[in-house]
Amino acid sequence: MQGTVDGFSYGLVTPLVAYLMASLGGALGLRCTTRALLVAHSWRPGWLALGAAAIGSGIWTMHFIAMMGFTVKEAPIHYDKPTTYASLAVAIVMVGIGIFIVGYKGATGSALFTGGTIIGLGVASMHYLGMAGMRLNGRLEYNTLTVGASVVIAVVAATAALWAAGQVRGFPWSVGASLVMGLAVSGMHYTGMAALSVHVHGTGVTTTAGESPAALLAPMLVGPLAFLLLAGVVVMFDPMMVMGRPDWTPVEQEPGIPARELVPYAARRPVVRARRNLGHRPSRTPQNR
Repeated sequence: MQGTVDGFSYGLVTPLVAYLMASLGGALGLRCTTRALLVAHSWRPGWLALGAAAIGSGIWTMHFIAMMGFTVKEAPIHYDKPTTYASLAVAIVMVGIGIFIVGYKGATGSALFTGGTIIGLGVASMHYLGMAGMRLNGRLEYNTLTVGASVVIAVVAATAALWAAGQVRGFPWSVGASLVMGLAVSGMHYTGMAALSVHVHGTGVTTTAGESPAALLAPMLVGPLAFLLLAGVVVMFDPMMVMGRPDWTPVEQEPGIPARELVPYAARRPVVRARRNLGHRPSRTPQNR
C-alpha cells in the first residue's frame, strides 16, 4: 500500500530553519577553514578539525530539523539512535577529509575538486544513512536517477563553497560561501526526499502528539546545537574570523623568512621597515645627534 507522505507538515517553517542551520554550520566551518589557511602549521589541524565538526553538525542538524516536518499518514515514525548518531559521525569524518585536503593543499583546482567531491559525498552519505535509521511499518524505495541528481547537487555546491571560502577575501566572501553550502545541503536533502516513496505494510495507528517527529528528534538535536553555539563563540572572539584578511598578511620574502609564513600585520611592519632600512641610514650615535 502506497503511504501518504508529507514532507512539509509545518509548512515552510522547517525548510527555512533547516536552511539557516545548514548555512550557520557552513559559515562557522568555512571561516575556520579560511583561518587555517592563514596560520602556522602547528595551529592548522585544530582550526580544520573545528571547521569539519561545525559543518558536519550543521549538515546533520539541518537534515533532522527538516525531518521534523516529514510524516507518513498511515504509519508512525521512530528513529534508531545508534544509526542516527552514526550519520553524524559520517558527516564530520567525510567533511573533515575534504577540509583537510584544502587546508593543506591550498585552494587549487585539484584540491577543490577532490575536497568538494568528498564533502558532497559526505552530505549524501549522511542523508541516506540518517534515512536508514528511520523506523516505520513500511518500506522505503528511491528513484535511482533522482538520487544521482541529489549527489551531483551536493558535490557541485560543496566545491563552489570551498572555492569561495578559499579566496580568503574577507567576511562577505565567507557569507556567500556559507549560503552556497546551505544550498548544497538543503538542495541535496529535498532532492533526495523527492526520490523517496513509502510502501506501508499495513494500516497503522495515527502518530500521537507524544510520538511526533519533532518530539522524537528534538532531544537528539541538543548536543549538535550546543556545539554550534560554542563554535560561534569561538568565531566571535577571534577578530580575524570576522574581519577577514586585512589584519593578517604574509611576511614578505626576505633572507631567513619562509615566504608562506603568516604573522599579524601590525607586528610585521616595524620589523620589515627595520630590515629594509638596515645599511641605508647612518647609525644615530651621540656624535651625530
